[in-house]
Amino acid sequence: MNSIIEYFSTIDLDFVTSTSLLLLEGAFVTLKITLVAVSCGVLIGLFVGIAELSNYKLLKYPAKVYVDIIRGTPLLVQIFLIYFALPAILGIRIEPYIAAVVACSINSGAYVAEIFRAGIQSIDKGQFEAGRSLGLTWSQTMRKIVIPQAFRRTIPQLGNEFIAMLKDSSLVSVIGFEELTRKGQLIIAATYKSFEIWTAVAIIYLVMTLTISRFVAFLEKKYNSKGY
Repeated sequence: MNSIIEYFSTIDLDFVTSTSLLLLEGAFVTLKITLVAVSCGVLIGLFVGIAELSNYKLLKYPAKVYVDIIRGTPLLVQIFLIYFALPAILGIRIEPYIAAVVACSINSGAYVAEIFRAGIQSIDKGQFEAGRSLGLTWSQTMRKIVIPQAFRRTIPQLGNEFIAMLKDSSLVSVIGFEELTRKGQLIIAATYKSFEIWTAVAIIYLVMTLTISRFVAFLEKKYNSKGY
């Protein structure tokens, strides 16, 4: 116990403070790539989720294959495929940022697709029938009646996906993209103070995830209180 106390007493707080700006820059990049990836994932997931529910086999089966493949393989492997394998096939170089965004967006899209699919299926069939009885087309019924209700119901799940992607985005550090985890690795390589840096990195991730969790809970409460 005394040795642990002595170890913590040797932590250089001035060093942690001096490197905090670099870590916060990395945290901003992490938030940026997460926001872009999940935003693209929502667009991909919405169309794929609807396609999974379609009666047209040319839409339904490719959508299911995409979801099964992406959900069934690790994000790290997907990053390697896009950053290393794809350039070898196309004969071009892909920048780390582009590879990171594409891989994370494709990955997020598969999970969001399942979220939207479940959300749409949770809407009572009477809502569809009511829309059609008002003279709305299938697409109008989906856009004006079903999807808004499904979106409200999926807010907690979408929030969880954002948090999961925020943490999983640390994997893009393996291709040299300088987000929060990579910033920490570079600082440790130069200073060898791994305990201080990894503790600071963990605290920053924790603050971000807790903040997002509270924001998602606020949105859910707001929509529920208004009866959307």
